[in-house]
Amino acid sequence: MATISLFFLFLLSATPLAIAQQNQTNITLGSSLFPTGNTTSWLSPSTHFAFGFYKEGNGFEVGIWLESDPNKTVVWTANRDDPPVSDNATLLLTRDGWLLLKNPGGPDKNITGADQSASSASLLDSGNFVLYNSSSTVIWESFSSPTDTILGGQRLLTEYRFLSSFSNTDHKTGRFLLRMQSDGNLVLYPTYSNAIDGDDYWASNTAPTRPNVTLILDNLGQLYLANSSNLNMKSLGNGIMSSSNGTDVVYRATLDTDGNFRLYSHIFSGDGSSSKSISWSALSDQCSAKGYCGFNSYCTNTQPDCICLPGFNFSDPINKFQGCERSFRIEDCNSKKDDVANFIQTLYSSISWRENPYYVVPSDSEEDCRNECLRDCECEVAWFRRNRCQKFSLPLTYGKRDESTSLITFVKVGNESSTIPSLINPFSNANNTGTYHTKKELRMEILIIGIVLATFSIAVFIISAFLIYRHRVYRYKKLEEARNFSLTEEIALRFFSYEDLLKATDGFKEELGRGAFGTVYKGSLSIGGRAIAVKRLEKVIEEGEREFRAETRAIGRTHHRNLVRLLGFCDEGSHRLLVYEYMCNGSLANLIFKAQIRPDWNERVRIAIDVARGILYLHEDCEPHIIHCDIKPQNILMDDSWTAKISDFGLAKLLMPNQTRTFTQIRGTRGYVAPEWHRNKPISVKADVYSFGIVLLEIVFCRRNVELDFADDEIVLSECVYSSFFDGELDKLLGGEVVEKATLERMVTVGLWCIQDEPHLRPSMKTVILMLEGIKDVPILPSPTMATHTFGLASNVPMGLRNQPIKLCGTQGQTLLQTPSHAALQGGEGKFQPA
Repeated sequence: MATISLFFLFLLSATPLAIAQQNQTNITLGSSLFPTGNTTSWLSPSTHFAFGFYKEGNGFEVGIWLESDPNKTVVWTANRDDPPVSDNATLLLTRDGWLLLKNPGGPDKNITGADQSASSASLLDSGNFVLYNSSSTVIWESFSSPTDTILGGQRLLTEYRFLSSFSNTDHKTGRFLLRMQSDGNLVLYPTYSNAIDGDDYWASNTAPTRPNVTLILDNLGQLYLANSSNLNMKSLGNGIMSSSNGTDVVYRATLDTDGNFRLYSHIFSGDGSSSKSISWSALSDQCSAKGYCGFNSYCTNTQPDCICLPGFNFSDPINKFQGCERSFRIEDCNSKKDDVANFIQTLYSSISWRENPYYVVPSDSEEDCRNECLRDCECEVAWFRRNRCQKFSLPLTYGKRDESTSLITFVKVGNESSTIPSLINPFSNANNTGTYHTKKELRMEILIIGIVLATFSIAVFIISAFLIYRHRVYRYKKLEEARNFSLTEEIALRFFSYEDLLKATDGFKEELGRGAFGTVYKGSLSIGGRAIAVKRLEKVIEEGEREFRAETRAIGRTHHRNLVRLLGFCDEGSHRLLVYEYMCNGSLANLIFKAQIRPDWNERVRIAIDVARGILYLHEDCEPHIIHCDIKPQNILMDDSWTAKISDFGLAKLLMPNQTRTFTQIRGTRGYVAPEWHRNKPISVKADVYSFGIVLLEIVFCRRNVELDFADDEIVLSECVYSSFFDGELDKLLGGEVVEKATLERMVTVGLWCIQDEPHLRPSMKTVILMLEGIKDVPILPSPTMATHTFGLASNVPMGLRNQPIKLCGTQGQTLLQTPSHAALQGGEGKFQPA
C-alpha cells in the first residue's frame, strides 16, 4: 500500500514538471548578452530565474541565478573554475547555433559543451537552460551538469556528483562533494579525499539496493531517492508548501560551502516580497563535516568555528578553514638533550582526529606521557588517557571537538611561543593549563635580559651607521645586481625573501592553479621583468632551514630541456616557496583534453618523446636519481615554443616525512598509479613507466583514461585500446582522424607494454624512447588466444590482458622469459633481469 501511495505521489509531482517545462521563452540565433548595460541576462517567463552574466570578484561569470531572490542566489555556473571574464566580454548564440563566450585576448569558449549546433534556446520556469535543434528536441540542458545545486524537477543520476562552491562570493570548486553512488548510497565527502569509506561524513544509508538509484527534487518540494521504477523511494526532506493565491515557491537543494547538504524553500508573494527557509539539512552537527577545518585545527560547535592548536596561527586569518601553521621554528631536539622544550598542557573534553597515533606506549602519569613525547623528535602532539600515551605527527586533519571523553593533550611548542596569550586555547581549563620551564631556561632568560640592556646603546650606534652605509651604497648595489643577475641565475639557485615574492606576485594576486603540493601564482621579477611561477608549499618538512635548503639545491641541480626549471626558493620563518620559470602555454591536460582543436599527429608524437626524455633524465642522468611518482598531463607544462616540460619532480623530498613513506601511503593520482602501490610493495622507477604508459595513450587519442560519459565498454581508455588493438580497429578511436598507421600501432604498443601489471615486464624509459623513435623494434604483445598466465594476481592487469598468457619460468629466484619479444624488450638474450 505504501508503495502504491509513493508511486501516485510521483505521478502528481511529474504533472507540474511537465507544465513548467512548457513555460519558456524563445532565444533566437544571433541573440547576445553583455556583462554591463541593459542586456546582461535572459529571464524565465515567471522572471524567477535569470541566465547570463553575474558579478564575481573583479570580473564576471556566466550562470543561472534566482532573479526574484534579493540575494540573487546562484544555482549554476558555466566553466566555474575558469577565471572571471572582463566587462568587455560577450555571450553570443551564433547564427551557426553555438553558444560562445567571447573574451578579448582569449579564445572563444563553448559554454554548454554541446556537440551539435542549436536552432534556439530557452530558460524554463524550472531554472533549466536548454538548447533545441531544428526538430525542437533538447540537445543540451543545464540540468544535466549541475554544479552545487539541483532545482525542482531535476535529478542527480547514478555516479553523478556535484561540488560545493569555494565561498558564497566565489563559485569555483570548493571543499566538499556529493556523490550518487552506484551502490544506491548518496554520500558526502571532502573534495580532496579519495571518496572512499572512511572519508565520508554523511550517507543516506540506502545501500545495498536496486541499481540506477537517483536523487530527485520534485516540483512539490519533496527530496527523495528512487530506483529506475521510481519505487522503493526514501524521503530525505520536504519543502514548505504554500496555498495562498499569487504565491510561488521555488525549491533548491544545495551543497553549501560549509559541506552541509540543505533543502531550501523560496516563497515569492504577489506583492513582490519574498522569504527563504531551510526545510531540511543532512547534518545537525556542522562539525561532522570532515574537512570543515583545515590542517592542525579543529572544529568547535560554538557557532561553529575553527580553532588552531596551541602554538599555531591561521594560514589565512580571513579563511580560517584553510588550516593552521606553526608560529615558530622547531629546533633540532637531538642537539639540546639537556634542555626541555616548553609544552602547553590543556585539558580538553576530547578532540578527535582522522589520523591514528604512530605509536602507543603505556604511561603511569601525565608527566610520563609528556616526557615520552619530549624525548621523541617525531612526536608533535600526545594524548594521555587511561594510562596510555598516544603520539602523533603533523599534520592532523578532520579535527572535531567532542564532549564525550576527557583526555590530556600535549602540544610541542617553541620557547618564544609560550609567552603569547593568544596561543592558549580559550576553551581550556585554567587550572589544568601551564607552561613548563627548566632551571637552565630561567638562567638563559636572565642572561638574555642582561645582554639586551647592556647592548642597547651599541645597537643604536650600529643601526645609525648601517643606515648611512645603506644610503651610500644603494645605487651601486642596484647596478651590481642588474649586471650579475643573469650570471648568478646560471650558477646557483637564488634566495628570495618573502617580501620579494610578495611584491613579485602583487600580493599573490593571480592564481595559476592548485595541486597536491600547494598553490601556484604568476609573478614578475623586479630585475629584468622575467615572468615566474611561484609555488607556496604546504605540508613541508619541519626539520629546519639547513635541510630544506639542501633538498632544494639538490632539485635545483637538475637541468634538462624537458624539465621545468627551478630558479630559486624562499625559506623565511614559516614560509616555504619555490620559484620556477613561467610556462605560458599551460598544461598538457588543457592541450589534449580541453582545446577545441586537438594537436596534429606529428605534434603529439613529439610531445610524447619530450615527456619520455624528461623522465629518463630523472631516472638515470641526475644525481640523486628521482622517482617522480605523479606523472600525469596536469604535471606536464608547455613553454612558449610548445616544448613539453615535466613539473613537480622531486617535491616529495620537501614533503613532511609521513607523506613520503611508500609502504604506508599511496602517492600519485588515481588512474595513473601503478598496481604495486596498492600491494604495499617497494616502489621503483617502473611506477613512473606505468604512469607514462597511461599518459602516452591519452596523448595518442586525446581523451582521459577514465571517462564516465562513454559507453560501459569504452569508459577505461587502456582497456578499450587493448581490445581495439587486437581487433584491428584502432582507427575508430581516433574519431575519423587520419594518421600514419605504423606510427599509431608503434605508439599504442609501447603504451600497452608500459602499463603491464608486473613491474619487471615494463620497459625502461631508455628502451621506451628507442622504440618511440623507431630505432628499436617494439616486441609483439601477448596474444589474447594464449593460455592463462601465471602471475597469480590479475586484479590490476588491464581488462584486455586479464586471463591472457605471459608464461614465466625460472629457478633460484631468476625469472626466465620464454618469448623472444620479452627478451628484446629488456635488451637481453632470452634471460630476464628483474628491475
